[in-house]
Amino acid sequence: MNATPTHLSPASPASAAPAAQSGAPPRVLRRMLSLQDFEAAARRRLPRPIFGYIAGAAEDNASLHDNRAVFDEYAFVTRVLRDVSQRSQAVELWGKRYRSPFAIAPMGINALSTYRGDVVLARAAQAEGIASIMSGTSLIPMETVAQACPGTWFQAYLPGDQARIDALIDRVSRAGFDTLVITVDIPISANRENNIRTGFSTPLRPSLRLALDGALRPGWVLGTFARTLLRHGMPHFENSFATRGAPIVSSTVLRDFSARDHLSWQHLQNIRQRWSGRLVVKGVLSVADAQAARDAGADGVILSNHGGRQLDGAASAMRVLEAVVQALGPDYPVLIDGGFRRGSDVLKALALGARMVLVGRPFNYAAAVAGEAGVRHAISLLRDEVDRNLAMLGVNQLDELGPHTLIRKR
Repeated sequence: MNATPTHLSPASPASAAPAAQSGAPPRVLRRMLSLQDFEAAARRRLPRPIFGYIAGAAEDNASLHDNRAVFDEYAFVTRVLRDVSQRSQAVELWGKRYRSPFAIAPMGINALSTYRGDVVLARAAQAEGIASIMSGTSLIPMETVAQACPGTWFQAYLPGDQARIDALIDRVSRAGFDTLVITVDIPISANRENNIRTGFSTPLRPSLRLALDGALRPGWVLGTFARTLLRHGMPHFENSFATRGAPIVSSTVLRDFSARDHLSWQHLQNIRQRWSGRLVVKGVLSVADAQAARDAGADGVILSNHGGRQLDGAASAMRVLEAVVQALGPDYPVLIDGGFRRGSDVLKALALGARMVLVGRPFNYAAAVAGEAGVRHAISLLRDEVDRNLAMLGVNQLDELGPHTLIRKR
């Protein structure tokens, strides 16, 4: 792992800088002491269907729970009486320096949980010097986010035919993104019973249940839902294709996301030939697929079981991390997501060879609770945990971490 000093990449143009934080932070943030605290606060703020969409996973949530349980199987081996006064958690990836080794994972339709959610997340990440990935199932045009926050990565779900794939890739390039993340673990839609139980559906269907739930949460109704409708109209899936997608309430939405079961590595090779920027493959859970992605020309892979939202029972990415890193070598970037909530979780993944960790749901909850200030606060909490843990491990630089830093519990 390459550790670097804490200074950042060259600043973006002033016109693209995020809005400065002004005034005192929202009072609710005084009670947010860890990433877990944001979940309970978001549950109180968001309508049940919206919160259920974010929090839920597939079927019995076995993979969702394993994503958390796996961290308890590792314990740290600490070193003491070492000078750790010069510690840094900065990391370099593809020639860019980031202040911390974690990033904001792509999350769909987060503009339903906070007003202009994709911009909020990207601005917070840019201000705090970490990477952020915009989701292809977002409700804000990719061009808006690329202009507001240069350096944001874009994650795409592939359309079902090569012509539409080519057109989408060309649009991402024109928008100005330099890092393209292709998610490959959704050949078909998953069985997300939790969404149905909480009242969420795609397309989103207005209902008495949703109306009553919204009435109990006027802050969300006025601050997110009504504000979006008044200023931007009915939300659409903006970035599934080269052209604007269907409204979120349209009956054609499901069809737009259901024709991927025939895609193959050849499609990825075609993308590599067309796309000149950095190409990352997300959704890998095996050594063989990680090697196939590298051989197809990917610049890195993201180990992921989609937050437990696809195949229930799929292994936590942490369980395959060490084997993948050993197979690909220390110089090939392996990123990871799935269940990360603490600085200790992040450091365990780095010790097993991950170059960077992606965190999703907690930052979505933080945005719902307090907008950009909430996300920046969440980033600071996680950053502080990483810093404290490095000191207590007896470590100054991230590249001092390794499998020797951990023991596996029996």
